[in-house]
Amino acid sequence: MTLLATNQDLDPVALRRAFGSFPTGVVALAAEVDGHPVGLAASSFTSVSLDPPLVSISLAAGSRTWPALRGAPRFGVTVLADHHGAVCRQLSGPVAARFAGVPLTVDQAGAITLDEGLERFSCSLYREVEAGDHVMVLLRVHAVDSGAGHPLVFHRSGFGRLERSA
Repeated sequence: MTLLATNQDLDPVALRRAFGSFPTGVVALAAEVDGHPVGLAASSFTSVSLDPPLVSISLAAGSRTWPALRGAPRFGVTVLADHHGAVCRQLSGPVAARFAGVPLTVDQAGAITLDEGLERFSCSLYREVEAGDHVMVLLRVHAVDSGAGHPLVFHRSGFGRLERSA
């Protein structure tokens, strides 16, 4: 029997590779800040609670985008569709070009969602929890709008789609 490595033996590269073997969906988190869209892509989105309605996103503690977003009264969370691979890469690129050519909607509270998303949530900040080199951001859901299609899947540093069985 082979023993698992202890926390003293963990190689960060091997750990990242292991974490990447778990496929996840991808979301865009965005809001209007000082009249401009600000946002990012995240693959750590999950539902948390129905009462109150909460979702979470885990963001790198060193993120320069989250501090700009944090003070927004509302955030849009868009579940990206399988055709959003290029948009996801764009949302991870240079800040000034993240929303160039991306069809989006800004609601009256400043939450930004992508028009062709599978699900679009309007949320507010509920709580932040320090978690190692990340911050777990809990968001309270105020509204949801459903689209159609299939989710973008992030797996081993690449994008794919779900295979539907008959």
